[in-house]
Amino acid sequence: MAALSHEEVRELALLYRQTAADLSTAREDPSAGELTRHLNELLGRSHNLVYAGAARSRPAGALEFLRNGFPDTFRRTLPYSLTALALFLAGAAAGLLMAAADPGFERFILSGDMMDTIARREMWTHGIVSIKPYASSAIMTNNIAVSLAACASGMLAGLGPAYMMLFNGLLIGVIGSACYHAGMSVALWSFVTPHGVLELPAIFMAGGAGLLLARGILFPGTLPRRDAIASAGHDAGRLMLGVVPILVIAGIIEGFVSPTPTPPPAKFAIGASIFVLFALYLSRGWKRQP
Repeated sequence: MAALSHEEVRELALLYRQTAADLSTAREDPSAGELTRHLNELLGRSHNLVYAGAARSRPAGALEFLRNGFPDTFRRTLPYSLTALALFLAGAAAGLLMAAADPGFERFILSGDMMDTIARREMWTHGIVSIKPYASSAIMTNNIAVSLAACASGMLAGLGPAYMMLFNGLLIGVIGSACYHAGMSVALWSFVTPHGVLELPAIFMAGGAGLLLARGILFPGTLPRRDAIASAGHDAGRLMLGVVPILVIAGIIEGFVSPTPTPPPAKFAIGASIFVLFALYLSRGWKRQP
């Protein structure tokens, strides 16, 4: 099993299910005794290979997944993450346009306390510095919960992740507009950049996972709907297994780096460095180059 690629493992699983279906059919035919015994023996050997091999290689498999499996899954499902990104950007553009057309719209979306803080040209994140461990833990928990909701709500025909991407984009657009008018753009984006280069892509991947589930439900193609949902759910689950550790790292950065009085140029440099490393990881994995 360790020598098989991801696609070969998926093909093995498909053949295993097809063989089980053939065995079920053969058992109903009294004249197919020889075929039944052959399929039963074949299925037994396959079962031992799949499940015993998986049990032996579980720790190594987890490491291999983080090294290369997750980047491979991300690249294969990239159109869904890009769709989630497009929805987010559409929401951000709508937020900017509505805030420009009606200044009162900012107070309709943002809380009064946040708007008052922005009016005083203060960042509402200053309080995080004094409670870094607690804040970091709370941020991680919240972001992971949001990501899981974005993925799971894909079962609602994709309406859940679409709404969450649009609304979060709208929110960032309105916040960006409010901070711009208060002369706080540098303060806002220097806070967002160090952790946002990980957090935002992870949110888009979670939205993409939800859209994958919706695809399996709405557009099964040539597969039976149950198999289409299972295939989409497999890829969505692999995406989420990679999203969670990314959000943990982003939460640590947001709790311990982003709200500190580090000069904005340094924060932008940190964010750019993290983004480059993250992009290289997603594009190539940690495969040894020949």
